[in-house]
Amino acid sequence: MQPCAKSLILDLLSTLRRGAMPVRALVEAGELFGIGENSLRVALARLRAAGLVERDERGQYALGARAQAIHQQVTTWRQLEARMRPWRRGWIGVQSGAHSRSDRPALRRRIRALHLLGFRKLVPGLELRPNNLAGGVPAVRTQLHTLGVEPNALVFAVSELDEDAEQRAHELWDVAGLCAAYEKTQRELEASAERLPSLERNAAMVESFLLGGRAIRQLVLDPLLPESIAPAAPRRALLEALRRYDRLGRACWAGRLGDSVKTPRSTPANLGGLDATEHLVVPMTGDAR
Repeated sequence: MQPCAKSLILDLLSTLRRGAMPVRALVEAGELFGIGENSLRVALARLRAAGLVERDERGQYALGARAQAIHQQVTTWRQLEARMRPWRRGWIGVQSGAHSRSDRPALRRRIRALHLLGFRKLVPGLELRPNNLAGGVPAVRTQLHTLGVEPNALVFAVSELDEDAEQRAHELWDVAGLCAAYEKTQRELEASAERLPSLERNAAMVESFLLGGRAIRQLVLDPLLPESIAPAAPRRALLEALRRYDRLGRACWAGRLGDSVKTPRSTPANLGGLDATEHLVVPMTGDAR
């Protein structure tokens, strides 16, 4: 999936260790993906008006305050296992029936937040996930509200479902699809890692951006299910492959994002997408350690 001007800007700015990026670096990067300077500058102005990017006194740009909640969520892709705790068979529920569907921006924020934390609909008005995330219900409640779920939404522990509901809850996620997609992306990362050193530099930058972004998006949207519902091995294997690939991608992009960015903290990666359930807007990359 080729990036649009908006997602490209957010993706590139998310790679900064500190400071800001000059417009000329953004324009040069846009040219790699066939994005013209005028389109990029228009997108930059709109992002700034929306509070998603900020401009400093030198006229350089960095992520804005409104982008930080998603950024903080996405930067956990390297530490996914640390976000989990042993599952004791309970669930976390979110009451969702009272939200007005006429407020479309709020509805999109809610859908994005719920999917970022792995919730799925059990019955109308009730989203559910295993209670196996670090910090339990209080931490998940805080994350959901920070990510855009309305403050008055009820977030609560769920236990003692009847046998039928318990079975349906276990089947809310397409486990086979998740595992197959992870294995496919792992193979693609490994093949690309062998190919990148022989590619012309611009071609290597584009390939690492597109493929790395798809892999990060998969990990960011992983529901982090307990082992009794979904095997962890495919996710862990993809995570290790992506860590190796990220080092190669950073080498491709080093020195190409302006004087303030000698080596990006992570590979610039295409994480933009449609603002919908299947393709969430997740416009950030991970933080290299």
